[in-house]
Amino acid sequence: MANPTLADHTWEPELRAALAAVEDGLVEATRSDMPFIAEAARHLARPGSRRLRPLLVLLAARFGDPGAPGVVPAAVVVELTHLATHYHDDVRHETNASVAVLIGDFLFARASRLLAGLGPRAVRLQADAFKCLVTGQILETTGPSDGHDPVAHHLRTLAARSGSLTAVSGRLGALTSGAPEEVADTLAVYGERLGVARHLAAELRSPIHGAPTLPVLLSGDPTAPAMTEARHEMLRQCAAAREALTPLPTGPARTALAELCDTVVQTA
Repeated sequence: MANPTLADHTWEPELRAALAAVEDGLVEATRSDMPFIAEAARHLARPGSRRLRPLLVLLAARFGDPGAPGVVPAAVVVELTHLATHYHDDVRHETNASVAVLIGDFLFARASRLLAGLGPRAVRLQADAFKCLVTGQILETTGPSDGHDPVAHHLRTLAARSGSLTAVSGRLGALTSGAPEEVADTLAVYGERLGVARHLAAELRSPIHGAPTLPVLLSGDPTAPAMTEARHEMLRQCAAAREALTPLPTGPARTALAELCDTVVQTA
């Protein structure tokens, strides 16, 4: 998947510094006295990897005090959680299962330690998001019930599995920066729609036959009409994300969030 960052000219020095601080935080969080764990964790958290969720935290914080002490730790927390889910996905796909469990749990533990310093509400928000993410993984594993629309089931699964962490990223950025509650609600809606759109864009790039991707679910095979219909759904999700930004104050942060929608469309 293409890097979800924006064009370099849109970054001011403060945001660049915050992104660098997130990288430093990830390096620190993946330290371990056990070389095997440290190496495995750092491999996935290596610099230059995609950092959409931390980016959302930092942009959300622009609607409050972006320099507040909890903002960068919140960005590190959501990325550690995202990385941990990658390792646990290996368990579900039965590759290096025991290693994946250990590394994933290690990252979850480090995220939890940081999260505890952000206060009880941040802990509850992250716990709710993680519950939603796991629910999405269960929905993906079990598939739709008899008589239920598989396409609707798939979109519900993506909202839970892919949208939960992008949604809570906006909420945590708003919370830790002291932004108004209505801003947090807006960013959560935006984040969920953006998360779904990005996953659909990935499915358009790799519509594997037989896999539960939208193009396949629409026709049983990634045919041209199915791909077109799936692309329309991805565009609809992007439009919904952009529309969700309407209540936010105009300015560089809102513009950057809107540009992320454009990036999704360009990478599909």
